[in-house]
Amino acid sequence: MKSLAVLLMRCQKLNLYKKKKRNIYSYLKIICWNFLGKQFISSFLPGTFWRKVILRIYGAKIGKGGKIKPFIRISEPWNLSIGDYCWLGESIWIDNLAFVKIGSRVCISQGVYICTGNHNYKKELFDLMLKSIIIEDDCWLAAKSIISPGSILKKGSIASLGSVVSGTLKQNGIYKGNPAFLFKLRYD
Repeated sequence: MKSLAVLLMRCQKLNLYKKKKRNIYSYLKIICWNFLGKQFISSFLPGTFWRKVILRIYGAKIGKGGKIKPFIRISEPWNLSIGDYCWLGESIWIDNLAFVKIGSRVCISQGVYICTGNHNYKKELFDLMLKSIIIEDDCWLAAKSIISPGSILKKGSIASLGSVVSGTLKQNGIYKGNPAFLFKLRYD
């Protein structure tokens, strides 16, 4: 019986990761985003202009031009910066509990998953670990690619179909596989 009580206490602590101090406005923004903004952004309805407007209302910094396709998922738009003339394809998920910076002229194809968080399996409570992601100008993330926390994609780099990116990709490098490895340089 005592071991069951200890197990229950441990389970209750799993959600105790370090939280930011927030004011009432922050909580209201989060609630509105989760119940209203997310629903519109991830809908099937076509349209880039109104998606950009909603994302900007919630704090995203988005450049001119570009395209945002339907069924996109964004966790926290206030942690998102998108450059000029970017293409964000269908069914991408930007799971940005930490900051994500997307440069100009970046193509993010359908089904890409960009993840800024992971859990520390060495700790008893699986502490949440957050790291920013930077995608520099002229990059292409092919369909179904996965970008791990803390990754940096240098200018012109490409993550091929289904690649799992972790770490820093060289400038103009073409990467493929799981884990992603340098296949060749873009202009060779």
